Amino acid sequence: MNPITTRSAADTEALGESLAAHAGPGMSLFLSGELGAGKTTFVRGFLRGVGWRGKVGSPTFTLIEPYEAGPVPVYHFDLYRLRTPDELEAIGFRDYFDGRGICVVEWPERAGTLLEAPDILVEIRTQGSGRAIALQPRTEIGTRWLEQALKEGAGPGSG
Repeated sequence: MNPITTRSAADTEALGESLAAHAGPGMSLFLSGELGAGKTTFVRGFLRGVGWRGKVGSPTFTLIEPYEAGPVPVYHFDLYRLRTPDELEAIGFRDYFDGRGICVVEWPERAGTLLEAPDILVEIRTQGSGRAIALQPRTEIGTRWLEQALKEGAGPGSG
């Protein structure tokens, strides 16, 4: 799939929001990209898409922030400051991947081999003043999730 180009933070949020409309319990979304690429902006839109109306920050120091916006909780991980994958074990990360919530992970590569493949990998690159966002399904569930979102017009201006 070709990357989707977003031209503003609002576009990036709208893409996250449209993807969230098709998310359900047990799904996972990993976000990769350089520092400042827009991962947390995407997550902010995703959370808005599941009904969260409060502030959204990056849980850089706490590693995880739970959001209870509706019937399905969303767990937002930011592993940027993770020193070793063992720190994930210490916070009981496996409990969050129990199939009841949606897990959204920034900087998943910092977890080493502890995390299973996500349903969708989101790679965000800066492109001029905008972003190039590649959505890559990694599981059968992710493929169906993404197909449904694209069928219903996921992308900037569609939210």
